[in-house]
Amino acid sequence: MSLNYTASHFKSFLNNSLLIVFLILALAGGRSVQAQEHSEDKKNSETTHVSADEGKFDIIDRVVDHHYVDFYFLGKLQLPHFEPVNILGITFDFSVTKTLFMIILASILLIIVLMYAAKQNSKNRVPKGIGNMVESIIVFIRDEIVVPNMGKQGLKMMPFFLTLFFFIMFANLLGLFPFMAQPTKNVNVTAALAVVTFIVTQAKGIQAQGFGNYVKGLVPPGVPVFVLPIMVVVEFIGLFTKPFSLLMRLFANITAGSIIIFSLIGLIFIMQYAGAVIAVPFALFIYMMEIFIALLQAYIFTMLSVLYINMAMHHH
Repeated sequence: MSLNYTASHFKSFLNNSLLIVFLILALAGGRSVQAQEHSEDKKNSETTHVSADEGKFDIIDRVVDHHYVDFYFLGKLQLPHFEPVNILGITFDFSVTKTLFMIILASILLIIVLMYAAKQNSKNRVPKGIGNMVESIIVFIRDEIVVPNMGKQGLKMMPFFLTLFFFIMFANLLGLFPFMAQPTKNVNVTAALAVVTFIVTQAKGIQAQGFGNYVKGLVPPGVPVFVLPIMVVVEFIGLFTKPFSLLMRLFANITAGSIIIFSLIGLIFIMQYAGAVIAVPFALFIYMMEIFIALLQAYIFTMLSVLYINMAMHHH
């Protein structure tokens, strides 16, 4: 792959990354609540729960979202809390939670690493180090995912697919470091990613075929008239099952790994030394699997996004 081609992809990728990441932040960060009183009650309830359960090992408490980052023996970092805002009769709470903090951190790290890789590749005729690793991933996504499924026209959407892959990969890997958490364990984040893919899918389908032909192509040709009403409903529901499968697959796989590890650690508190002999080797094995799953889920989400967008552009 030529250096000019790589540099152009890096530049386009970085420009589109900022826009898509900000959209993900907006969709995942704004959490709707029923009313301001409910938000305050929830905060008070959480404070009481934390103080009552201090020193206890609660698996669910380690998985759910909080208004602080727990550094365990080093203390807790309290995150900014804002008053709920009422927009068109709906109350939104834009307070920073652990998940939103990790999203911002993953985004900053992603942009820094990719800008550094782009700078290094622009200086070196032969990529090396981080630049070589990033370029290898870009070539893999281009040659093994995008081009085989979408053809040459899919290259125009490479920045979008690269942003999806790198953001999910960084978000997944970030939570494997001590004191960190995986943003993709929050269903709001995976839902935001799925919504972004859904919007792009519909936009590209309408752009490629026109609105009339796109809507007409949702129903297979040759369907009997008496079956048509049922098929319209089924195909309409099918539009939303695809993004739903994206959000649930990513959320379930990432959350399951954390629950298994915490469950194994819990055996130490129950069985003491015997539990440690069982839990530690298995927890380390699952942890190693989590590294593979972090990369695998980024690959699967990107692959399915490519397939769904291609299906929308070319009804078969």
